[in-house]
Amino acid sequence: MRAMARSGRDRRAGTASRSLLGAPEPVETRRGLPGDPEDRQSRYIEAAVNGVLVGCLYLPNGNPAPGAKFDYKLCWFERLRDHAKDLLEAGVPVVLAGDFNVMPTEQDVYAPERWVDDALFRPEVREAFRKLLAQGWTDAIRKLHPDRRVYTFWKYYRNAFARDAGLRIDHLLLSPELANRAVAAGVDRSVRGREHASDHAPVWIELSEPHPQRRQGGSRSL
Repeated sequence: MRAMARSGRDRRAGTASRSLLGAPEPVETRRGLPGDPEDRQSRYIEAAVNGVLVGCLYLPNGNPAPGAKFDYKLCWFERLRDHAKDLLEAGVPVVLAGDFNVMPTEQDVYAPERWVDDALFRPEVREAFRKLLAQGWTDAIRKLHPDRRVYTFWKYYRNAFARDAGLRIDHLLLSPELANRAVAAGVDRSVRGREHASDHAPVWIELSEPHPQRRQGGSRSL
């Protein structure tokens, strides 16, 4: 596990991940992305949970764009893609979950024309997200709700939540080992409507049991 934490390029990572997937309690396998030893921002943590490797992330916002913060966002995205590629090559079930600070398409934002210059919607960021998906990751919400407008974030001002003026910036990406096990996925909007709630709503997914151990009606939620 220590070797895995030092380098995302270490081919022992697959062995380490497999040995931890059966642990009864969550086991941390990585903290922080490889590729920049000087980057001390806490934006990525990874753990083995119930037979699945879960990478939780908070991708940089990047505003104002262009600028240094936007450049950092694109560099961080590239490091994420490098690590995500290693995870796929390890051949274990993986979920990449969290606030990606990206609206992938116009379907994911209530008023696309108002966001064209924002770091969450600029072409460079959307292209970076497309490149990540092209590695073989499946966008769980889009897989199960291909034509539906789904939002995960609503600003606090101008009554955005009541007007459903939202954005979809929180994503669940599934490795090929999990793509066909997605039973259901959605957004718990009721949480966003509570007093003093976060401006993000929880995004959830339900996975069926892996085929060799599948039981009648068996599933698990993350």
